Amino acid sequence: MNPRPPLPPFTEETARQKVQAAEDAWNSRDPERVALAYTEDTEWRNRTDFIHGRTQVVEFLRRKWTRELDYRLKKTLWAFGGNRIAVRFEYEFHDDSGQWFRAYGNENWEFDDLGYMKFRYASINDLSIKEADRKFR
Repeated sequence: MNPRPPLPPFTEETARQKVQAAEDAWNSRDPERVALAYTEDTEWRNRTDFIHGRTQVVEFLRRKWTRELDYRLKKTLWAFGGNRIAVRFEYEFHDDSGQWFRAYGNENWEFDDLGYMKFRYASINDLSIKEADRKFR
């Protein structure tokens, strides 16, 4: 596999670049594009889902964005060191009935030497909101 810069060990600048790249990819809502940032054998914990490998990542994201309509995400760097980055995030979406939600959470990431994410652990909580209370448009 080709390197996927920026590469670890991360500086504050390169950690912020990695976070922004992840935010941009997830906001594309393109599961195949998102999956390319992860190792072939990536391991995730997303809420109560345990995901192994890029194929499961793509399947998971397809299901997610079928249910979470008009998804919009903002990630913020929380901490970094070596080959690890921690982020906090918020995202908004609505379901097929038109009910809006805002999700809050934290992610812990670990990268391989080529800059691909090997591990992603996410803790997430949802809050029902009114459309008028949306932050991300």
